[in-house]
Amino acid sequence: MTLLKYNPFDVEDFPTGLRVFQDTVNRVLSDLPNSSRPWVPAVDILETENELVLRADVPGLKLEDIDIRLENGTLSIKGERKFEKDQQNEKRGYHRIERGYGVFARTFSLPDTIDVDKVGADYKDGVLTVTLPKKEVAKPRTVRVQISNN
Repeated sequence: MTLLKYNPFDVEDFPTGLRVFQDTVNRVLSDLPNSSRPWVPAVDILETENELVLRADVPGLKLEDIDIRLENGTLSIKGERKFEKDQQNEKRGYHRIERGYGVFARTFSLPDTIDVDKVGADYKDGVLTVTLPKKEVAKPRTVRVQISNN
């Protein structure tokens, strides 16, 4: 028999309807002292007529520390913010560490209307921007209908 540590906040066991709160729960739990939860970068997602744009705040990361994958309609962003110890900091000693460090992973289900062959990403000033263009058939269009008076 295997014993498992009970975690009442394990969002994987939440019903599908409650998973909408997964990011909030992860964010709150990552702020607890001695938390084993990863830090979770904040993400904004906006939609324009031609694309979805995802922006993630990942300050302090190097480009090689970020991994973006698109597979089976799911966008995954993974990375790691490393805590760098150096001799100068060791001698000073930290009084407070509030910034989150360690591995993070975010996944997003994408609609079928995304043109996966044209997805692009940019990283500037600590903000990762992923551009997800829509397929031509998904773009809204206006059709004028002529009405006759008969």
